[in-house]
Amino acid sequence: MKIADVYVPDVRTCSRLAPLPEAAKEMADAGIGALAVVDEANGLAGIISERDLVLALADEDNPGSVSAGEYATADVETARLEEETSDVARRMLDAEIRHLPVVEHNRVIGMISMRDLLALETRM
Repeated sequence: MKIADVYVPDVRTCSRLAPLPEAAKEMADAGIGALAVVDEANGLAGIISERDLVLALADEDNPGSVSAGEYATADVETARLEEETSDVARRMLDAEIRHLPVVEHNRVIGMISMRDLLALETRM
């Protein structure tokens, strides 16, 4: 099966300059575990996850004073629509990550999570 068949096209983003609490609130309100972090040109600048928020809370005396971009992972693995879900799942397991932005023509168009891939496997 292809990523195009299972990814979530409703991508949630935050600016790399957004205060960390704003990113956390967006994730909490949407019930998601990661946001694509975008730059001023709306290009993918990174990804911030629940793990990143925990690290920021452990590191910072005042987490509200830092931006999402400061704790986002900048070297982002991505998935493409035409990729096989099994290949993407293997890459995610190998890299120990739970969310991948889905990109098309260098633009973020969605997100795929380990939960999405696990749900697919349990339905087969």
